[in-house]
Amino acid sequence: MRNRIRIIGGEWRSRVLTFPNDIDLRPTPDRVRETVFNWLGQDMSQKHCLDLFAGSGAMGFEAASRGAAEVVMVESNPAVLKALRATLQKLGPTCIELMEMDAMNFIDSNQGRFDVIFLDPPYRLDLLPRLLPKLHAHLAEGGLVYLEGERAAEFEGWTAWRRGHAGKVRYQLLSSTING
Repeated sequence: MRNRIRIIGGEWRSRVLTFPNDIDLRPTPDRVRETVFNWLGQDMSQKHCLDLFAGSGAMGFEAASRGAAEVVMVESNPAVLKALRATLQKLGPTCIELMEMDAMNFIDSNQGRFDVIFLDPPYRLDLLPRLLPKLHAHLAEGGLVYLEGERAAEFEGWTAWRRGHAGKVRYQLLSSTING
């Protein structure tokens, strides 16, 4: 079924997440999440994570399942928020904070620093050129940005630490070359 994905590791391994139909929701495939969390490390203890366009919640819930100290999930779509709230109620995590707001407004107003920022904005909005320069100030020392898109891309101020692809999905972990 298209509107269901499962958590692949950690405390909630094999638990199913459901989400509404929405053209902008493209949950990160199991194979990609498995690779990314192999890169990041299976144990996310002490990590502070930001899932900036939470969508299905796949990356944020996966990080929380693997013991992240904090996961901030940002989402503005009311139907998607309802599904995320239902999943939060079902799983009962204490480390996840769901923020109901526009991702750009969150970045402009939040002062937090994160070890990992999961970034998979709707492709049609072409937000990366405006968004990525703002993320330097939100990364903890040694922090990484997970970026998913239709194609691999290079961005000024960022170095691809790891890259991969699965089908049409291109993904990479970026490190900042600029002090935030």
